[in-house]
Amino acid sequence: MTNEDSMVEGTYQVGYWAAQQPEKVAVVNSDTGDSLTYSELNKRSIRLARLFRDNGLVEGDHVACYMENHIRFLELVWAVLRSGLYITPINSNLKQDEAGYILENSDAKVLVTSYQKRSIAEKLPMYAKESVKYLMFDGLIEGYESYEDEISKYSPVRWRGPQPEGSFMLYSSGTTGRPKGVAFPIPGREVGTDEYGLGVMQRLLWGCDDSTVNLIPAPLYHAAAAVFAVGTTAIGGTLVIMQKFDALKALQAIDTYRVTHSQWVPTMFQRMLNLPRDQRNAFDLSSHLVAIHAAAPCPKSLKSKMFEWWGDIIHEYYGGTESIGFTYASPSDWIKYPGTVGRSLTTEIRVCDDSGQVLPAGAVGKIYFVQVPEEASFQYYKEPEKTKGSQHPTHPNWSTMGDIGYVNEEGYLFLTDRQDFMIISGGVNIYPQEVEDILIEHPDVFDAAVVGVPSQEMGEDVKAVVQLQVEASASKVMERNLIDYSRERLSHYKCPKSIDFVEELPRTPTGKLRKVDIRKPYWI
Repeated sequence: MTNEDSMVEGTYQVGYWAAQQPEKVAVVNSDTGDSLTYSELNKRSIRLARLFRDNGLVEGDHVACYMENHIRFLELVWAVLRSGLYITPINSNLKQDEAGYILENSDAKVLVTSYQKRSIAEKLPMYAKESVKYLMFDGLIEGYESYEDEISKYSPVRWRGPQPEGSFMLYSSGTTGRPKGVAFPIPGREVGTDEYGLGVMQRLLWGCDDSTVNLIPAPLYHAAAAVFAVGTTAIGGTLVIMQKFDALKALQAIDTYRVTHSQWVPTMFQRMLNLPRDQRNAFDLSSHLVAIHAAAPCPKSLKSKMFEWWGDIIHEYYGGTESIGFTYASPSDWIKYPGTVGRSLTTEIRVCDDSGQVLPAGAVGKIYFVQVPEEASFQYYKEPEKTKGSQHPTHPNWSTMGDIGYVNEEGYLFLTDRQDFMIISGGVNIYPQEVEDILIEHPDVFDAAVVGVPSQEMGEDVKAVVQLQVEASASKVMERNLIDYSRERLSHYKCPKSIDFVEELPRTPTGKLRKVDIRKPYWI
């Protein structure tokens, strides 16, 4: 062992655990069986970090990835985190222009992708004006260099000197449909040295440690999945990822890997409950101690069924990519106050009216989280006006995600609506304006509105309400044509599942759609 190998590492990072338990599995893909030990994860992330340094990346620069759920994701993120860089995982379901916009807007200097994503990846370099390196693993196409060949050129030994902690810069779409980069300041500390940093929620709320086996069945480009995945390896546990959620395979993974902790969205609960009872009961789930869910509203009846099946192990939290705070509801909290998303454990909540006045307990208004000091608040990358729009009118360190709700006398938060009628389907945010803009381009469409409608499985489904041109006729064929038209231009999950036709859509004198009137009949 060299002197560099034995250098003291921050406790909450992969280098520390590589020294403590080098042969322990850090991450495993439950579908393929591919895995990395802590020693492998540490060395490969060091090689990649050295590549970043050799190609001129400095603290605060950006790296992007466009990939399916893969063990390479973990070594990429750790290379970024130990280099003081930003990592932007791009939704792997996005079409070329959608992914390209994020790549260009983020100023990414390195793009890492996979051979599986080659049909879109081959066009992405044209958007990456700042990039100096394009890497592809599991195969190679023109315009990219082999990820494996490139990192093999570098030493796996940790360099002397600082390892400044990096950060995620995830993208969250706005009401105009254009994604916005959510950037928090680079922490300004050595990676893994802050006990309230990497993996803190897992440790303090759910008792995670190096014995934890955490199942992440969600896509790793999603904020919650990414943060929880990295947090698991920051505290020395074993991360189990799935290439794609499958209800039966998820239960099998809990049994096979003796999973102790897991994270879900309500849609996954519904799909597991839809399995035949003999399949649901075919697996040993006795190792499963904590099941965490977030990302979308969970119907009370659905959550009650999960309590009946799994017992009182289901925990909930509410937050978001932009959130400077979050709320937490333990199983007992939710049983006492059904429908709550919990209390804030880190910051204060303010519920305000449209003028910004703070409302009393029980009154419905816009939800703000209070952050002190103000400098710790997020910024929309290169979007100062949009950043300002997310802040309270007179308190810039009060930030909102645009959600509407109320806090009861005991401090428990309840969500009642979402500003701008953002749709959350299966835990994924969908913004109606983007879909409306596509539909209105169709020659048979005069006007269009898109709203979320109730779905037992997905939480909400995307519904379009369309006013046709005078010469066009409403029919099942027209509905199918418009759905296909949108699916050719947008990621399928954003597109309408159904379309209703009306004679005229209600608009205000200033031209704004009266979404309240359009949406209301579907929620009665």
